[in-house]
Amino acid sequence: MLILLTNDDGIHAPGLAALEHELRQLGDVQVVAPAHEQSGVGHSITFLTPLVCREVYAGPRRRGWAVEGSPADCVKIGIFEFCSQRPDLIVSGINGGLNAGINVLYSGTVAAAIEGAFFGITSVAVSLEFDEHAEFDRAARIGRQIIERILAAQHAAAQLYNINIPTAAVRGKPELRTVPMSVERYGEHFIKRQDPRGRDYFWATGEPPPRHVHHETDLSALEKGFVTLTPLQYDMTHHETLREMEQWQLDLP
Repeated sequence: MLILLTNDDGIHAPGLAALEHELRQLGDVQVVAPAHEQSGVGHSITFLTPLVCREVYAGPRRRGWAVEGSPADCVKIGIFEFCSQRPDLIVSGINGGLNAGINVLYSGTVAAAIEGAFFGITSVAVSLEFDEHAEFDRAARIGRQIIERILAAQHAAAQLYNINIPTAAVRGKPELRTVPMSVERYGEHFIKRQDPRGRDYFWATGEPPPRHVHHETDLSALEKGFVTLTPLQYDMTHHETLREMEQWQLDLP
């Protein structure tokens, strides 16, 4: 099995190294990751400037390719230029910080997995709750175990998955929940300040996600300490509304 591994924290991130070590138990791993941190870039791609790529080494060992671009860039160029064959699996992570709820829409980590799914390849994003002393090695083992179960259980068609691991699961006995992505709105507040020249600026407060939900989602399960697994899709068509619109009189005059 050939696995293409990327992230959005950059090729020197500890989460990437930990996941690379674990994934080598499943097959050959080709690392193609951003040269610098690309958190929050979503599904941006580079097309107005060239993609500069260079090989990176850890001592005598070749780590992979560092790309001056986004996580989605890394997957695209990794598939076409740096993999010896079409990858069987694409993994993005481990991200230093959860990518759950509406943060999925902003996440470079998840975007890399979505890019892999575009090509009909099973793709998995893996994220760990932020902690100054994050235990990436333990989280990587959990991530690898879940990926093994996904590969053994899924149907033939390629799928897209999002894994989130809370700190409680790393430090205790992890339990897994398959849950939907929360679409609760949050993170809308800003602190207004002035710089030394008297100019106003605003800083996002980054308040925690809402606690009160009517049904279990990735956010509520993570709050309880569960590892979450969510199947995602990138088809943004609202099919129910589309069927309703077929009855509308939309002919142009």
